[in-house]
Amino acid sequence: MQPEQVWTPEKLKQCTPAEVKALIPELRHRIVDTVSRTGGHLASNLGVVELTVALHRVFDSPRDKLVFDVGHQCYTHKMLTGREGRMDSLRQFGGLAGFPRREESPHDAYGTGHASTALSAGLGLARARDLAGEDYNVVVVVGDGALTGGMCYEALNDAGNSRTRLIAILNDNQMSISPNVGAVARHLTFLRSSVGWLHAKKVVAEALLRLPLIGKPLHDLLQRFKNNIRNFLVRDKFFSAFGFRYLGPVDGHDEAGLERVLRRARRFDEPVLLHVVTTKGKGYAVAESDPSRAHGMPAFDPADGSPRDASSARSFGRQAGLLLTELAKKDERIVAVTAAMTDSTGLGPFGRAFPRRLFDVGIAEEHAVTMAAGMAAGGLRPVVAIYDTFLQRAYDQIVVDVCLQKLPVLFLVDRAALGGDDGPSHHGVFGASFLRHIPNMQVFNPRSVEEMEHMIRWALSQDGPCAIRYPRAENAMMARVPCAGFAPGVWETLEKGGDLCLIATGPLVAEALKAARLLRERGISAGVINASSVKPLDEAALRRLSASGSPYLVIEEGALAGGLGSAVCERCVELGLKPPAQILALPDSFIPQGRHDQLIRLTELDGESIAAQVSSLLVRTA
Repeated sequence: MQPEQVWTPEKLKQCTPAEVKALIPELRHRIVDTVSRTGGHLASNLGVVELTVALHRVFDSPRDKLVFDVGHQCYTHKMLTGREGRMDSLRQFGGLAGFPRREESPHDAYGTGHASTALSAGLGLARARDLAGEDYNVVVVVGDGALTGGMCYEALNDAGNSRTRLIAILNDNQMSISPNVGAVARHLTFLRSSVGWLHAKKVVAEALLRLPLIGKPLHDLLQRFKNNIRNFLVRDKFFSAFGFRYLGPVDGHDEAGLERVLRRARRFDEPVLLHVVTTKGKGYAVAESDPSRAHGMPAFDPADGSPRDASSARSFGRQAGLLLTELAKKDERIVAVTAAMTDSTGLGPFGRAFPRRLFDVGIAEEHAVTMAAGMAAGGLRPVVAIYDTFLQRAYDQIVVDVCLQKLPVLFLVDRAALGGDDGPSHHGVFGASFLRHIPNMQVFNPRSVEEMEHMIRWALSQDGPCAIRYPRAENAMMARVPCAGFAPGVWETLEKGGDLCLIATGPLVAEALKAARLLRERGISAGVINASSVKPLDEAALRRLSASGSPYLVIEEGALAGGLGSAVCERCVELGLKPPAQILALPDSFIPQGRHDQLIRLTELDGESIAAQVSSLLVRTA
């Protein structure tokens, strides 16, 4: 694509078929080039280039509403709606979001970021249209991986029952992040196997039209009965049972063919499901050969897909998976549960060692948690590994199915920190708040991989639920600070100080140590406590801090409301102790995208900002 080219849906509609055909590889090249420098979702975007082009040539965005499930496949959509010139800022601080954002463009009809939501949102848009007496189209692009999530079926059932006009496009690439699992995936595999029938139908139709006299009548007869013939050979009753008119499967990389079937779908005054078969990573060999690895890529060398900056930091998730694999050799009760993210949560080694004891349930966090509760009730020791931002989808199940029954389910809550370039839908900053207040739940934030390993061993010996929350990678400073052990309700003193004390938890322990060093340079003696046990608290430590007469602060990389600082204040009021002089946490707002170091500076949680705030506090209280 030419750098000065500004694509709009109107300009795209004016292109000739030959120009469209030439544009498609240019779009793919631009995606690979952009993601190689910014990082992002690669394979999913490469798979929907033709589909996105066809959508914008057939429909009239932003009047017609296009909704992308998850939204991680929206890069072509962004380029075709006036944003190609800003693609270099993709997922960067202050730049284009990696997902649709309503505030970014009128063409982003609905903001997304989590899976299995688009059908419900699209149905809502369609009902708003109908109640307003308008007639625009609502088109929802949903991946086959999202169909492992229960919300999709709630929406399908509702839309089909009400016969609300809606076009759902099933982007069937056989993948979510990990390969798809379950009965739905098997059914789609069967439907994909019927693509040959569509080719045969095309050949027969063309042959009939060439026959003199009887050819045209026979062709028309075939057209009238093609749905019945297809139903017999394709067996599409699954979606028809929900009340959707099923079209497909069709080749998702035949742009002209997609335009034809989309125009047909647009004519129906009823819910339609168009089944499109695509290849994840299409057009880039590295992504096609390993779409799981190419799902979310850091910046890479486009020649071979190798990372530009390979990190040497240890992954909390991977180390947790390795430890579980070792522990499971001695304890046959240990099983692992994940929601379509086996490798991303570090459970790959466990699955390879114990394939019958790893349960990937698809994008179905609610089911994962309740199933784990059932496993625990049956005598097993289930370990549920889910990102913090996705675990919030299973809040009710944690409360009623796990904690109310005091079942021994261990939650390994990955990415429990600011999520960086993926933005506000992926920041894992609410876990402490929504887990801490549930009775029977214990919540821990390790400062290092070593401390996490102590926590896992302890938690698997308990008879109740526990949650261990950790960021993606270990801080290099924390890796060098040995951890002697772990006990719930006992905090670790890392440094002593006479002027004040910094109580930090999880990834911000490293920043608290930096702040203490900077304060020492200013002649201020600051102690540092690692409050890895968020629930229960260390009441003995709180009594000592209250009696010392020196001020203390609580520092956490999470929401201010309901977090560690809130817990300390609540307990101090209850016990009649001196509360913290200040709580440094995230504000009551959604934090934008950006590198982790940029975001903690923005929220004044880096070592330099902490030291400055402490100095200001001491001046005010002097």
